[in-house]
Amino acid sequence: MNSVLRKQFDVLVVGGGPAGMAAAACAAESGCRVGIVDDNPNLGGQIWRREAENPSSEASKWVERSHSAGVELVASTRVFHQPAHGVLQAEGPEGLCELSYGKLVIATGAREGFLPFPGWTLPNVVGAGGLQALVKCGLPISSKRVVVAGSGPLLMAVAAYLRQRGAEIVMVCEQASWSSLARFGAALLGHPDKMKQGFFLRAVLSGVPFLTSSWPVSAEGDGVLQGVNIRRASRIERISCDYLACGFHLLPNTELAALLGCRMQGEYVQVDEQQQTSVSGVYCAGEPTGIGGLELSLLEGQIAGFAAAGSNNRGKELFSKRAKLKKFATALNRAFRPRPELKSLLRPETIVCRCEDVTFDRLQRPNSWRSAKLQTRCGMGPCQGRVCGPITQFLFDWRPESVRPPIFPARFENLAAAAGPMEPEHMTLTGGCE
Repeated sequence: MNSVLRKQFDVLVVGGGPAGMAAAACAAESGCRVGIVDDNPNLGGQIWRREAENPSSEASKWVERSHSAGVELVASTRVFHQPAHGVLQAEGPEGLCELSYGKLVIATGAREGFLPFPGWTLPNVVGAGGLQALVKCGLPISSKRVVVAGSGPLLMAVAAYLRQRGAEIVMVCEQASWSSLARFGAALLGHPDKMKQGFFLRAVLSGVPFLTSSWPVSAEGDGVLQGVNIRRASRIERISCDYLACGFHLLPNTELAALLGCRMQGEYVQVDEQQQTSVSGVYCAGEPTGIGGLELSLLEGQIAGFAAAGSNNRGKELFSKRAKLKKFATALNRAFRPRPELKSLLRPETIVCRCEDVTFDRLQRPNSWRSAKLQTRCGMGPCQGRVCGPITQFLFDWRPESVRPPIFPARFENLAAAAGPMEPEHMTLTGGCE
């Protein structure tokens, strides 16, 4: 069995995206020994994947600021358990890693939201952000016909990115109504930088149809995607395409916060004005506290970093900017809330839990998330309910009752090393949301 790698920090940040980097840099600049643990090999998170390679980018500036402040990156390492207060256990390239801290900042970001429809598991039906990530990693997209559909600002950003790399964007389908988008547009008036971003995306997508109150009804293909049926106003139109990039806004990654006992407010982690959770010494910043975008994540990260380092007054200087962006975030989430009609797309044979191949008809018998796990294994696969959990919450209003370690799948040898000598009946190989 591999030896345990042990590290100790004054401030430990979980998550290497914008919020995490901002928190780590500010805490380190305040004189603390700071570490960032992230499951990616480099800083940047999902939103800044590869952007840090551009020396003039904002991502690169935050990476350099973190390095200059002496922040230590614990890369390619994923936290899966808290065995005791002030200690996290993680799995890294060399095995079990034990991270001790005085203060903790949770900046675990968000993931794409998915809603099922017939054919959504076909090859080449992928998440909007997922397709963007694949292209960034080398997937050839030039001349491929792509339909981008779902809900949220990510759709336009992905469509623009793919078009700039040679894809033929057939259309962008937004499930929100035109009236909802108009109200959201009014919220943009107080944010000129965001309006500028919107105009830029529209310019890149000039000539591409942008449909509102429109969504995929089904995807079709013989072993691989060949076309998608789109509800367009009162009719359904079949569109031939090579890829369907489909995502329904974003979902916060709150599993670690829940495991630590942080109080939740709806789907999000509840924090005070200093970004501190209900657990003393544990802070949270970015999307887990509310989906609000890059600028808000950076501000919350800075405030959390200063607070964790005991420099509360420096963080207070950012409160007014944060308040303004939080109002924008409220408008954002209201505008792109999934409409009830999306619940009626499923057929009995439509798969809801992709890991365990659990179909919609099998979920008619259980009456809760726990019951569904026991009767069908829904949520028991490798994603541990991160995909099907929010889907069943949307469809049936089922909610997880608890979070158990490990919050991510881990190798048995690391679970055994983390547990130490134990009785057989106490050994647990998988956990996840209940």
